[in-house]
Amino acid sequence: MRILRIVDLSVTVGPGTVVYPGDPEPRLTTHSTIERDGFNLLSVSMGSQTGTHVDAPFHFDAATPRIDALPLERFFGPAVVVDATAAGERGRITWDDHLAPVASRLGPGVIVLLRTDWSTRYGTPSYFANPFLDAGACRRILDTGVRTICIDAINLDETPDDDHPGEGFPVHHLIAEAGGVIGENFTNVAAIDWPDPVVSCFPIALEAADGAPVRAVALQLEPLAGN
Repeated sequence: MRILRIVDLSVTVGPGTVVYPGDPEPRLTTHSTIERDGFNLLSVSMGSQTGTHVDAPFHFDAATPRIDALPLERFFGPAVVVDATAAGERGRITWDDHLAPVASRLGPGVIVLLRTDWSTRYGTPSYFANPFLDAGACRRILDTGVRTICIDAINLDETPDDDHPGEGFPVHHLIAEAGGVIGENFTNVAAIDWPDPVVSCFPIALEAADGAPVRAVALQLEPLAGN
């Protein structure tokens, strides 16, 4: 099967990378140079939830698998893009309003990719006022057998601030209890303009970690002959 197109769904990691409030900020410093050492080498410091990343269940449940113990099938497969662009600032992504139209396409092995277009606000204060997945909708997604849910925003749950305390992290807990995976800070989802994309979001195999950065991409594959 031939790859017709690859769309990058990842933000660049560097000093300007947006992080969740309180998380470590990435630092990339020169360790070696060609002029001095004969080769270039960076020293990299960052949190496990930096940039476009995935959360292991262990992120919110110490009794569940860590990132290097999860089956790789969690990070690659057919994707269903859910149009949640109308949810708006701190809006709920609900089953009836956003997921019902694609419900028949959900099932085991499917990656759900919530498109809010909030990535267009990346680097601005309003990026933290993201739309978020409703807990009831999350339960229904998990009931279909889906175990990987990703979003083009900082948080799959509501991000709290001084004016909006939020509800905690109900969706994170639900997905962790199901042994599922969360992907956050995806970008460029609007560029997936073909049906039936395949998404790859394999994490760095950080030992015993709660999550890890990924280089997420969407693939357009040439259909098999006769399909």
